[in-house]
Amino acid sequence: MERRSGYCLSVIMLVFGVVFLHCLVMTSFAANVTYDHRALVVDGKRRVLISGSIHYPRSTPDMWPDLIQKSKDGGLDVIETYVFWNLHEPVRNQYDFEGRKDLINFVKLVEKAGLFVHIRIGPYVCAEWNYGGFPLWLHFIPGIEFRTDNEPFKAEMKRFTAKIVDMIKQENLYASQGGPVILSQIENEYGNGDIESRYGPRAKPYVNWAASMATSLNTGVPWVMCQQPDAPPSVINTCNGFYCDQFKQNSDKTPKMWTENWTGWFLSFGGPVPYRPVEDIAFAVARFFQRGGTFQNYYMYHGGTNFGRTSGGPFIATSYDYDAPLDEYGLINQPKWGHLKDLHKAIKLCEAAMVATEPNITSLGSNIEVSVYKTDSQCAAFLANTATQSDAAVIFNGNSYHLPPWSVSILPDCKNVAFSTAKINSASTISTFVTRSSEADASGGSLSGWTSVNEPVGISNENAFTRMGLLEQINTTADKSDYLWYSLSVNIKNDEPFLQDGSATVLHVKTLGHVLHAYINGKLSGSGKGNSGHSNFTIEVPVTLVPGENKIDLLSATVGLQNYGAFFDLKGAGITGPVQLKGFKNGSTTDLSSKQWTYQVGLKGEDLGLSNGGSTLWKSQTALPTNQPLIWYKASFDAPAGDTPLSMDFTGMGKGEAWVNGQSIGRFWPAYIAPNDGCTDPCNYRGGYNAEKCLKNCGKPSQMLYHVPRSWLKSSGNVLVLFEEMGGDPTKLSFATREIQNVCSRISDAHPLPIDMWASEDDARKKSGPTLSLECPHPNQVISSIKFASFGTPQGTCGSFIHGRCSSSNALSIVKKACIGSKSCSLGVSINVFGDPCKGVAKSLAVEASCT
Repeated sequence: MERRSGYCLSVIMLVFGVVFLHCLVMTSFAANVTYDHRALVVDGKRRVLISGSIHYPRSTPDMWPDLIQKSKDGGLDVIETYVFWNLHEPVRNQYDFEGRKDLINFVKLVEKAGLFVHIRIGPYVCAEWNYGGFPLWLHFIPGIEFRTDNEPFKAEMKRFTAKIVDMIKQENLYASQGGPVILSQIENEYGNGDIESRYGPRAKPYVNWAASMATSLNTGVPWVMCQQPDAPPSVINTCNGFYCDQFKQNSDKTPKMWTENWTGWFLSFGGPVPYRPVEDIAFAVARFFQRGGTFQNYYMYHGGTNFGRTSGGPFIATSYDYDAPLDEYGLINQPKWGHLKDLHKAIKLCEAAMVATEPNITSLGSNIEVSVYKTDSQCAAFLANTATQSDAAVIFNGNSYHLPPWSVSILPDCKNVAFSTAKINSASTISTFVTRSSEADASGGSLSGWTSVNEPVGISNENAFTRMGLLEQINTTADKSDYLWYSLSVNIKNDEPFLQDGSATVLHVKTLGHVLHAYINGKLSGSGKGNSGHSNFTIEVPVTLVPGENKIDLLSATVGLQNYGAFFDLKGAGITGPVQLKGFKNGSTTDLSSKQWTYQVGLKGEDLGLSNGGSTLWKSQTALPTNQPLIWYKASFDAPAGDTPLSMDFTGMGKGEAWVNGQSIGRFWPAYIAPNDGCTDPCNYRGGYNAEKCLKNCGKPSQMLYHVPRSWLKSSGNVLVLFEEMGGDPTKLSFATREIQNVCSRISDAHPLPIDMWASEDDARKKSGPTLSLECPHPNQVISSIKFASFGTPQGTCGSFIHGRCSSSNALSIVKKACIGSKSCSLGVSINVFGDPCKGVAKSLAVEASCT
């Protein structure tokens, strides 16, 4: 017994020691995060922080580690994400944090990678997300008013915010507990434009309450409110926009922070594809840090995909690529990713000087601004030329510098240019989607075994109900479905002059949107749609009526609910009328609006769960019915070979939704074509950017390719289900893989040295010069051929280079020798390497290489 007692005591002491040691370790990792007028202060040290937004549900858990690692490799310190209330609490008090919704797992993966996290709880998020992130059930709470000094709303907002904070605390994920979360956000863009003012005298008390509520949750880390000029002193007001260099804090005790630097813009069905040149993004970022900023976040760094019915708007497309540094599929978007990576390195070279002092900002002439951060031991400078047309020659500290228009040059030692926003050292890539035929082939991806189910026109479910007059759609469906049927029978008597005068009868319907299909006696008579700017519209379609009963069935569809603006939650959808029959003899009009209508929420196929591929209703026919509205399709397929990102090409389809193995890949709408005019590809990056400035894909479907996550697939026996609303041919569908085959670069003899050379000794730097570097993107690829090489005055862009008037005769052979057979290669851009084909002329080296 004594020996056993001694053993137990030893074990107890050992366990106590391990626990004590664990506590010491946990405590040692805990970080004290505060702030002053210059920067966030982490463990007593001011930090310059580069952040990027990745929204966990817009990708899949198997993608998260790679996205996070590529963000870290790109020079990020922080990952920023919204928390989506309607995703996590679809039914009041019933929570879901599984799969793509696993916020805690996502944060832990960021922590594992050694990065910080900014949690933007909101819980209003905007984010082009359905209903701004609010759950629809919130709308039906008696007496509730959103985003104002309203007790029912504040109670629900506090409950959800506290829920998320408690989850993070329970996992010890706040920096104060040793975790990665260094910031939280409450509310979002409430101070934008006239939003706050429209809420009247109850707006300011709400702002103060939100800040007080958030800080009372004792996270141990700062809270921010973006775009909130009247933010109370307990939180930090931050900036959102394409440019934030002129942003002024509302307190001299808070740092200058930029929570959303828009790397592109969102895509709308019916619109062209927006993009933002990286030279402009780099210019905006450098200007922000030049003028005293110390925290900057890219929105988005990876945009991802609006799976299911999560897109807002209305009319926001399924792709949320956002022209981000990591594209929708998680692949590196070059040269954007690489150029920003170099920018981040240059900024970090200046960090010690930047956090130690304020910038001394002076003008050296029209459109020329110089900022110097100088202490006894440190000096860093930013030289900006904000002109949009003219180069500038600048004398600074006795040295001469050439500044291209709309550029910032960064001098980490106040002497040598480490980086110019206008001169890209990073290589570009040419990526294509390689289509796999829908016919059977050994590599998989063939769609076979097609079956179909017709969706009934009009009322078909037992849940139908009648009401006098026309009902607003969102209040009726509670967003359980995109679809709402409005049905009415009209009796036409034999002596009624409905067509006796020879003129057509016209059905007139006015709707708040978003899409409407009119059926008369079971046949489609006409359709209409709104757009992202004007969701409401009116249709007038000729109809043929018959003596006796005539059935009018109107199918109204939403395409994502409003997510932005004051009182956005009150903006309705669906048919509010009038609904009229016009064209009777003597020009009379019959108004049907106030009659008794029958309503059905959703489709019969939705109630039957057809999206999962089950049911005995699926029919196989010799000839698959195509180009007809209101039909469900099902096919099976094996996973396409390989591991490259996968998409589905919806050529031939109209509008609807698609599911793979029961999971929705989102709404498809290739029939909605962008306008023919307004595109600018390529786009001049010089001058202020806006969402309409740089557009491509005019005259084409807004989105043709839809992401199919590899993790949703089995090796064989996968099931694809489509609901086609308008009419299409599913046999034209095909899979496509994203392949990057060509890399190219163009470097001038006036480019800065590669940023990585900055770590070299001064003598080594002086001997080096501008360098062109190429690298194949995939680990198993090598450079197999050189498609173009020219040293001299080459013209054009990546993929379309041409020789200029001056070109070295041996450039191609030199590049081939240096690059072919290697995964990567580097060449000095110098007459010492290529000779001098034209003396006294500024020269460039342009190369395009193929990787296999």
